[in-house]
Amino acid sequence: SDSPGGFEINLDHRKLKTPQAKLFTVPSEALAIAVATEWDSQKDTIKFYTMHLTTLCNTALDNPTQRNKTQLIRAAVKFLETDTVCYRVEEPPALAELQKNEWDPLVTWAEKRYNVTIGSSTSILGPNIPASTKETFVSHLASYNMWALQGIEFVITQLKSLILSMSLIDRHITVEKAVLLSRLEEEYQIQRWGNVEWAHDYDLCELRARTAAGTLFVHLCSESSTVKHKLLQD
Repeated sequence: SDSPGGFEINLDHRKLKTPQAKLFTVPSEALAIAVATEWDSQKDTIKFYTMHLTTLCNTALDNPTQRNKTQLIRAAVKFLETDTVCYRVEEPPALAELQKNEWDPLVTWAEKRYNVTIGSSTSILGPNIPASTKETFVSHLASYNMWALQGIEFVITQLKSLILSMSLIDRHITVEKAVLLSRLEEEYQIQRWGNVEWAHDYDLCELRARTAAGTLFVHLCSESSTVKHKLLQD
């Protein structure tokens, strides 16, 4: 239901509350519907670990780590220093080749899209990311609200990559592709040696679910994302 603070969720005529007992209100109707759907799909026992949107809303409302916007942005940009797609192997050559073919186009896209220099490295220390690149990402992320930023950080922690996350949130790649690219080494090993079927499939589905939920959350919390998206396409 619509309330001054946003949209509330009512479960069996009870108002939903956060873990810190705040009234559960969300900024957009679409997000409220998505959260209600998560609750509706729960059966006899409530499995919170399957309710990623609800969890993200709780995080945004309660802010358990008590970080402000600047701290959230800095934490996100810090991932550039250890970004999955920037760390390359030299051995085995087949994996090095795979990383080059799959990750290079993404890095190139990000450099053009954000007008920055990123690069990649086979050094254990990773690439030397210019300070100007970090500052550009800081100001880009500052255009998002606190809710969206919580979602962005959630996606980044799933994919261990700011570049993959931004490509996904900017609708340059799909969730499936982003997840695959974040697990390139694992996928390479599996193609080579085979895998423990159920464990791998479970991990993959779980990672996809989390990544999809985080991306959806960001889009539902950035009211102007459709406008932004249109402007980018023109």
